[in-house]
Amino acid sequence: MRIILISLFLIPLFGGAQGIRPDIDHVIVIGVDGMSPDGIQNANTPTIDSILKVAAFTWKCQAVLPTSSSPNWASMIMGAGPDKHGITSNAWQPHKQTLELECEGTKRNGKPSGMWPTIFGELRRQKPDAKIACFNDWLAFNRLFEKGVVDKQRDAILLQAASHHGYKGITRMASNYFKKKKPNFMFVHLDHVDHAGHHDGHGTQAYYDAVGVADEMIAKIIEAVKASGVAERTIIIITADHGGKGHGHGGDSPEEVNVPWILTGPSVVNGELSVEVNTYDTAATIAYLLGIKAPDCWIGKPILQAVAQ
Repeated sequence: MRIILISLFLIPLFGGAQGIRPDIDHVIVIGVDGMSPDGIQNANTPTIDSILKVAAFTWKCQAVLPTSSSPNWASMIMGAGPDKHGITSNAWQPHKQTLELECEGTKRNGKPSGMWPTIFGELRRQKPDAKIACFNDWLAFNRLFEKGVVDKQRDAILLQAASHHGYKGITRMASNYFKKKKPNFMFVHLDHVDHAGHHDGHGTQAYYDAVGVADEMIAKIIEAVKASGVAERTIIIITADHGGKGHGHGGDSPEEVNVPWILTGPSVVNGELSVEVNTYDTAATIAYLLGIKAPDCWIGKPILQAVAQ
């Protein structure tokens, strides 16, 4: 019964009617750490399966090298690769930036951030009244964007994160916040799939089960969007930082480099995308949807094929 209800709910809410692109006031990125196309295609994912019927998507969005978390989450929100933003490993810290940057973001107070500009910071700079939020299961995520630019940032509850169940609290907090505050941009990071890949191995039943749990969390966020009353002006992007092979990732194999990129919401053109999509195109696409200018130093491009013009 739940699968049927989700399907009926998603089709009218996130239908891909073509025509003049409506105003988009809200974008949500749901980033599932380590979730591969293989994971979605072989796990029990009724919510994502329903979304794909009305979504623009590719199974070959290209992660950057190395296929590690920090370089790829950074590239996703920074509109450029590690050769530009300088985040080449999980050891990176803002106060240890060693690369001379072509351009620099700003903190909420307008002062230079010492970091490559992110979609968080650019939205704040260009639309000072925008409401921005980040809910991250991986406790190191929030060091990747400019200080003070979000209205709400919450880490996973420490005990839940330690037991790799942080996705529960993060999903609950993000869902409640969206219903109440209706942020213009919200990033939700879930970490448990990556843990399953490391602990049990990519392609194992335990890994697929973890992807199935991620699907349940995505359903909860979608339910919150419907309850918020702004679904007709909301686009959701579901993606990942990297895939995996065996018990790890970091290399350049297709299993590690290819990640899902799924866009659903009003005016989205349904079907598999024929254009190349890179993870750093995500930031440029969000900027386009929310009506701000991408910095000249970004190399990412908005994926216009995904949205009816």
